[in-house]
Amino acid sequence: MCKVEVCLDLLRPLEAREHELLSRAHSIYGLLRVTPEGSARRLRVVYDATRLSGEQLVSELRRLGLPVSPPIRGAAPSPA
Repeated sequence: MCKVEVCLDLLRPLEAREHELLSRAHSIYGLLRVTPEGSARRLRVVYDATRLSGEQLVSELRRLGLPVSPPIRGAAPSPA
């Protein structure tokens, strides 16, 4: 297992319905933890990089209906 922690910016603050979607995010294979951060303009995500790539993570979160933007290219993720 290779735990990676990233902060993903949100395109807009989460609405009440989207906060409920956060509990569904834990069903994504390889996703370990998702928590809103600060003024709900970012998500702190911990995932297993051996099971899920960063691009797949963003794609899966968007598929759930969460308005995440992809991480900035070249920004190194911090190990959890």
